[in-house]
Amino acid sequence: MKQVTLTVEGMSCNHCVNSVEGALKNAGASGTVDLASGTVSIEYDDSKVSLDALKEAIEDQGYDVVS
Repeated sequence: MKQVTLTVEGMSCNHCVNSVEGALKNAGASGTVDLASGTVSIEYDDSKVSLDALKEAIEDQGYDVVS
């Protein structure tokens, strides 16, 4: 399992948290959003899903992955 923390712009409320965490879950990863810092901590199996696919899942929800 790999872990990564990404900076995501555009998150401001609990709906945002649910959207991002849900998108990551659907993509095959688990994620925890920290609204105060604008980050999401992700744990994933890189043999099943790529980091690029996880970033795309977040961006598909309307948020910008900065790093």
